[in-house]
Amino acid sequence: MADEALEAAAAFPPNPRSGPHKHHRIRDLRARVLGGSAIMLLSSVFVGGLNLIYNFAVAHELGAGNFGHASVVYTMLMLLSAVTLSFQLVCSKFVARTDSDEERAAIYHLLHRRAWMCSAAVGLLLFAADPVITRYLNLPSNIFVRTLAVTAVFYIPLGVRRGLFQGTLNFPPLAGNFACEALVKLVGAVVLMSAGYGVEGVVVAMGASVIVAYFIAIPRKHPSVPGAQATLSAGVGEGVQALSFFVGQVIINNLDIILVKHFFDPAQAGVYAAVALVGRVVYMLSWSIVSSMFPLAAGIRNGEKGGRTVVSTALLMVIVISAVFTFCAWLAPSDLWRMLLGKGFPIEGHRFYSSLLVLYAVTTAIYALGVVLMTYEISRKIGNVSWVQLGFSAAIVIGIYLFHSTLKEVILVQLVLMTVLLLVVAIPFARNAGPSEGGLTSPLTALTGTLTRTRRVDENEVIAEFLKGEFYQSEFRRYRDTFTDLVTNPDFTNQRDNSLRRALLYRRRGRLWRELPADTEWWEVEMTPADVMRTRVFPRNQWLRYGAPSFLLTETVERIRTRILSNSRDPFIVKLRSLSIEMAQKQQEYDSVILISINDATPLTIIEGNHRMTAAALVSPDTLPTRFRFLCGLSPHMSECCWYQTDVASLWRYAKNTVAYYARDRRKLIDEILQGANKEES
Repeated sequence: MADEALEAAAAFPPNPRSGPHKHHRIRDLRARVLGGSAIMLLSSVFVGGLNLIYNFAVAHELGAGNFGHASVVYTMLMLLSAVTLSFQLVCSKFVARTDSDEERAAIYHLLHRRAWMCSAAVGLLLFAADPVITRYLNLPSNIFVRTLAVTAVFYIPLGVRRGLFQGTLNFPPLAGNFACEALVKLVGAVVLMSAGYGVEGVVVAMGASVIVAYFIAIPRKHPSVPGAQATLSAGVGEGVQALSFFVGQVIINNLDIILVKHFFDPAQAGVYAAVALVGRVVYMLSWSIVSSMFPLAAGIRNGEKGGRTVVSTALLMVIVISAVFTFCAWLAPSDLWRMLLGKGFPIEGHRFYSSLLVLYAVTTAIYALGVVLMTYEISRKIGNVSWVQLGFSAAIVIGIYLFHSTLKEVILVQLVLMTVLLLVVAIPFARNAGPSEGGLTSPLTALTGTLTRTRRVDENEVIAEFLKGEFYQSEFRRYRDTFTDLVTNPDFTNQRDNSLRRALLYRRRGRLWRELPADTEWWEVEMTPADVMRTRVFPRNQWLRYGAPSFLLTETVERIRTRILSNSRDPFIVKLRSLSIEMAQKQQEYDSVILISINDATPLTIIEGNHRMTAAALVSPDTLPTRFRFLCGLSPHMSECCWYQTDVASLWRYAKNTVAYYARDRRKLIDEILQGANKEES
């Protein structure tokens, strides 16, 4: 069976440094991806080859029914690998970030203790759930789940030991550990089957391979130091992200076998297990590419070149691997399957196994491409793409429960959902990819400029300015008589007034404001013509038609000017034309425009004042830097805000916050406003 524990073999070499020339940098990154992938690919091919021999040897000896029993137990172990791989990822990340042997040892010991605590709890839970699991999976004996419980106790701490090898770039023992596990499993299964122990012997050999792998992975001893707890406490978000990602991954890769075992007879379940475990070789080989891409992508700082090179190279290699494997599966004759699987497997027609395998391989290949994009995003930041994948894994479970009349239908459910997942995670990359080598980021990174901060501004003042620009909207009609003075003449020393202004703004713009990072700092800034060139309009509503794809203010203004000259009757264009005429007749006024950005040099996005800025640019673009008062919110986490950067993670965050806003905040805010109105009137 395909050893998916190999999926965790992701290297973490030192951060790549920028070379003296752009092209040298790109060639170096591409070479490192190809070189690292070659090492991981060779290891994957060796272990994958052993596992293919193992799969066919066990299938040939046991027949379809018993092979299904053995496969489903191993698949349950792979479900537990979500915990194992999470410990491995966190351990390798933290170990790779420090040059101190003592601190590395402290990190290892701390995680190792936690892994043992977790594995003990999992083992006890499996023992307690033994009757339920045995009955659900139609297993002939409770020895299978009990053996799995003992195996799990060693399997989770094994992830920490492998993570230490990985984080210290100690690849020979890491590769040897994977090879040893596969070899013990193969030899043990053959010996025990020959001795007459059948499927029970295969399951015992599986457990023995994990236990042996654990004991040969003992690292060198180092003294521990205090402070490891503090080092790890900063990585809780990364640990949660890793766990959610691997849970989704193992469900997508393994739960189909368990569900088929539940819904189909033992022979059909065995057929599906054989096809799935062979087809999953595509994913195992693809993961070796992801393993070499991940550390390189993680080492590229924001704004550095090379992200696009890394991810495009990885995608190309996955496509080549998937295409070659799928083509070979398509060419495989029916007699080959009869020879490899033996007489214990049913023959249901010409090319039955090849057709299922090709369909399964295509499904796995599509998912592997999605994983490349998701792991790239994970390498760059802590986001919500892991939760998106987890949502699709749940959809697969629901889909198979609804549609499982044939084995082909089970695979088609996964094919459709994996295609949708790939499209979802690919949309932001396709939209943001520019012609430069700056990675999958906006071409705005090529525009230069540096804001001049004049004074720090309290958030209450920004909210007041935002509300002034919004108070004419129809949502505030019923509140104008009561709160006009509170809005137009704010007293920032009055906390009750500040709370009311916030509640009023949230009445219309709560979904916008709550997306801003909690650590946003507000500054009054001075703009230069260069700053205007890197300013973007709000990427929503009517602005989508005239701002996409870059949303640059200057480009948007030119598109709108063209529509005005063509006498467009679009209400949006008519409104901007009227506003521009009005602004041309105005004397100098310092209305406030509110912007957001990551820092002084990154692109700016207008969140309040889009119409006024555009109308003023239509009249006199040269006067923009001096015509308005500019307030700018700066945060290193602003890329997580969908108004600043739209991707899967920021949209998922926005969706969750929107639900919370309508379910809880909106009613609460309206009540607060009404209470304030009653006090004003009294």
